[in-house]
Amino acid sequence: MALKATIYKATIQLSDMDRHYYDTINLTIARHPSETEHRLMVRILAFILNAQEGLQFTKGLSEDDEPEIWLKDYSDVLQLWVELGQIDEKRIKKGCSRAKKMHLYTYGSSADTWWQKIQNKLGGFNNLSITHIDENTCEQLLQLHSRTMDLQCSIDSGQVWLGNNEHTVHIEPEKLLEIK
Repeated sequence: MALKATIYKATIQLSDMDRHYYDTINLTIARHPSETEHRLMVRILAFILNAQEGLQFTKGLSEDDEPEIWLKDYSDVLQLWVELGQIDEKRIKKGCSRAKKMHLYTYGSSADTWWQKIQNKLGGFNNLSITHIDENTCEQLLQLHSRTMDLQCSIDSGQVWLGNNEHTVHIEPEKLLEIK
């Protein structure tokens, strides 16, 4: 018998001073049985960092042909493709060719090794940005993890503060590559 996804609910009060975007975001998130808590929290963070009207989680790990998060316009054209982890060049090419912009969020300790191997292969991707979330931050994000999350997030000058009533995590996303 196949394991079923675990459903999470999150309400996020977002104040993004960098983009002048302010919203209350209500998310229902399906966590695939193979997805770790670290990855789930990085996925929520990636959603927050790209928050805008129309942004959606996809089937993610359950679907090879879709990113983790995407934004489509009213004509069903992909505007944004968001991936997580240490994906290969083929996957990066797929995202960059299908969407106007692609954002990749790496996390964890092995991301440095991945970056050293792939960075010289990315010169032709003008619509790609890569951001790294360090391992210490991933560990701290677990303090906010629960099946029902009520979170507050402030973003200012590239610094992120994400918290609940008990804990606040200061996040400094490291830009490895920015859209040209």
